Amino acid sequence: PSHSSSPAPSWISRSASGFDVHRLAAGEELWLGGVRIPHHKGLAGHSDADVALHAITDALLGTIAAGDIGTHFPPSDPQWRGAESAQFLTHAAGLVAAQGGIIDFIDLTLICEAPKVGPHRDAMRDRIAGLLRLGTGQVSIKATTTERLGFTGRGEGIAAQAIATIRLPAEKVA
Repeated sequence: PSHSSSPAPSWISRSASGFDVHRLAAGEELWLGGVRIPHHKGLAGHSDADVALHAITDALLGTIAAGDIGTHFPPSDPQWRGAESAQFLTHAAGLVAAQGGIIDFIDLTLICEAPKVGPHRDAMRDRIAGLLRLGTGQVSIKATTTERLGFTGRGEGIAAQAIATIRLPAEKVA
């Protein structure tokens, strides 16, 4: 007798990168990885300018070939002025989920001379993992400097690069 059972789904793994930069400015709050960090300057931008969440958002959008953060949340649209970047990240994660995708891992590198990332790393990992409904072991956060070279080295801004790795059901991949 034949047993009717559906075959186990076949998965396709995809990784994509994201990159973002914002300038540091007096009078702004500093948000990194969804966490407010005490610092004498903050990041300036149309939203809360969280370079970490912006880079991860772009990486997630890239895994499903869904454009970039500016496509989904145009800086020209006043509704996004001062917006919390967590909205952008959860939107991108929702698009991945809508295609049956599973986020496997997020790797983030913050590039700045200051503030020191180490004291805030665990809080950022917890926040990002919570937003994406992941375990903290699925979120890596690293930091580096540019040895005082370039705009990050001069303390003019902060850059972030991220890689997201997801799985998509093979039948959803065109």
